[in-house]
Amino acid sequence: MTFIDVPTEQTTAATDVVLSVIAMIVSFLTIQAGRINNIKKGRIWAWAFGLLAFAAFTGAVAHGFHMPAKLNYILWQPLNLALGLTVSLFVVGVVYDLTRGVLPKITLPLLLTIGTLFYVITLVFPGIFLVFILYEAAAMLFSLVVYIVLSTRHRLQGASLMAAGILITMIAAAVQASEAIHVHCIWEFDHNGVFHLIQIVGILVLYAGLRLDLRGER
Repeated sequence: MTFIDVPTEQTTAATDVVLSVIAMIVSFLTIQAGRINNIKKGRIWAWAFGLLAFAAFTGAVAHGFHMPAKLNYILWQPLNLALGLTVSLFVVGVVYDLTRGVLPKITLPLLLTIGTLFYVITLVFPGIFLVFILYEAAAMLFSLVVYIVLSTRHRLQGASLMAAGILITMIAAAVQASEAIHVHCIWEFDHNGVFHLIQIVGILVLYAGLRLDLRGER
C-alpha cells in the first residue's frame, strides 16, 4: 500500500490519528480517575473512549492509504461496529449518572445489542449510513437533555461540562453529515477532517466534566 495523494484524504487521515491518540489518552486517564471513587463509571467511559480511539485509528488507515476496494470495505466493518458500540456505551454512561449509579442490569446488554443492530443494518443495506447518524443523533439529544437537567438540579459535578461536550459532539456530527464543507487553512480539509477537529475539542470537554465527578474536584 502507498500513501493517498488526495489532500483532503491526507488531512482526514492525519486528524484521525490525532483523534485516536487523544481518545486513547483520555481513556487511560478516565480509568485512572475512576479508581479514586467510582471504578464502574470509569470503566464504562474508558471503554467508550477506547472504542472511539480504535475506530479513529482504523479510519486513518482506510483514508490514508491506496488499497483495493475490497480491503477498504473490510476495514470499515470493525470501524462501523466500534462506532455503534461507542454510542451505546456513551448512553450507558449517561443512564448511570441519571440513576445515580443504580444501573439496571439490562441496560448494558440492551444498548450493546442496539449498537450492534444498527451496524448490522448498515451491513445488510449498504449506503444507508444515515440510519447510524440518526441513531447517534437520538443518543446525543437524550444525553444532552439528561446532563442539562442534572446540571440545573446540581445533582452531578461536571454535568454542565458534559452537556457542553455533548453539544460540541452534536455540532461535529452535523458537520460530518454536510459533505459540502471544504476549508483551506494551511492544508485542505473536507467535512471529515473538520469533524475530527471539532470532535477532539468535544472529547476534551467531556473528559473535563468526567474528571470533576470521578475525582470529586470542584
